[in-house]
Amino acid sequence: MLVPDPKVVRGLLTRYATLQIAQAERHSPAVARELEDVSYTLCVMTGTSSIHDAVARADDLLAQERSAAGRAADPDGESGLPLAV
Repeated sequence: MLVPDPKVVRGLLTRYATLQIAQAERHSPAVARELEDVSYTLCVMTGTSSIHDAVARADDLLAQERSAAGRAADPDGESGLPLAV
């Protein structure tokens, strides 16, 4: 199975949320069209047929990526960064 680039997924989720807010504040045909496009792209990238499933799967993908990055940084769970005091 192909896994989409987390950066692209994160960008699409951000764009989706921004468009949802814009549409809620003031309905616009142009925003509605772009929201449809972003929704469709998220569905295709995540292999889902509804935007709610796409967002949930995208969130899962990003959570897995963060988890994998944390494990790869240090097997003991330490980030190696100093604590801010």
